[in-house]
Amino acid sequence: MNIQTEIHGTKMSDKSVEQTPKKPVRMVRWVVIIGLLLVLLVGGLWGFNAFRAKMIGQFFANMKPPPVTVSIANVTTEVVPRLLTGIGDLAAVHQVEVTPDVSGRVTKILFESGAAVKKGDPLVQLFDDPEQSDLASFKAQATSANLTLERAKALLAKQAGPQATVDTAQAAFDQANAAVTKTETIISQKLVRAPFDGELGVRKIDLGQFLSAGTQIVSLTDLSKVFLNFTITEKDRAVLAVGQTVRVNVDAYPGRKFEGKITTIDPQINSDTRNVRVQATLDNADRALKPGMFASTTVVLPPDPPVLVVPETSVDYTLYGDSVYRIVEKKDDKGEPSFSVERVAVRVGSRVDGKAVILNGLNAGDRIVAVGQLKLQPGAAVAISKDPPPPIPAKAPLN
Repeated sequence: MNIQTEIHGTKMSDKSVEQTPKKPVRMVRWVVIIGLLLVLLVGGLWGFNAFRAKMIGQFFANMKPPPVTVSIANVTTEVVPRLLTGIGDLAAVHQVEVTPDVSGRVTKILFESGAAVKKGDPLVQLFDDPEQSDLASFKAQATSANLTLERAKALLAKQAGPQATVDTAQAAFDQANAAVTKTETIISQKLVRAPFDGELGVRKIDLGQFLSAGTQIVSLTDLSKVFLNFTITEKDRAVLAVGQTVRVNVDAYPGRKFEGKITTIDPQINSDTRNVRVQATLDNADRALKPGMFASTTVVLPPDPPVLVVPETSVDYTLYGDSVYRIVEKKDDKGEPSFSVERVAVRVGSRVDGKAVILNGLNAGDRIVAVGQLKLQPGAAVAISKDPPPPIPAKAPLN
């Protein structure tokens, strides 16, 4: 019994020994299979992404966007006026506050506010009854002195009177005439008159008011001509000269230009601002310009030789410099023209009336994009519009 049990036990242990290695083999097999599946999955994903990227690249490489329609302009050569801009204000050639020379009470007001008057027209009458009485008295004295003088001369001619009597009578007559003249002058001062032709302002006095000498009665302004006073920097003094044309714009009349001539240039330069004061005179026949108006001034200087100009809208202004898009024309195998653009850096000078002066970067006759460059990039294909570019105003519209 023991022998059999041992034998049986030995057989059982051998069998278990034989079955033990099969579990690791299966696990390795599954690991290999899963690894192969993962490799296939990752490889498939990588291959799909590579294929997709390649196809997208081929699509965009073969896809050509439609050409952008643009309006073009030619680079031309023109004589551009040189302009010197500034700001100033207007002043009347003749403008005063009418005042009386003497004191007195207002008895008559002989004008209406805002009326046009001529030189010498009466404006205000002050109370002058005492002076009128004095004038009558002095005239009577002058008449009496004249009669006395005539009698003294007659007696002297007959050698019936001395020369001293004639001299005394002559002095009395002259003194009476002087008193008459003085009184007439005072009476004339009591009647305030317009010192020159012009337009009156708003009345500042009332009837019966007592006026002291120097009290303002009304303003009087001659608007036939006005002064334009403005300043320029000292570096521009050398290009200014008396007689040059000045163009003026005022806010009251947008779009309208007034012209005048430089009449005075201050010989001194302000030590604080380093500016030079300049005065021009403008005709003002229609009385449109008023003293005190703010004015934008432009002095027309002698022009420079012809320069290259382009529409101001064609220039692309950036922090990195100014540039324009120049049209490049090519022909394919069939001889059909195609157009593209290239960005050209330029140096821009002055800008006048919607045009920009090009100092370098372009040549006369070059075709450039005038309208539509915001949609372009270097090398982009373009189609040239048959319509000319719209006119560009020198100033932006106000509304």
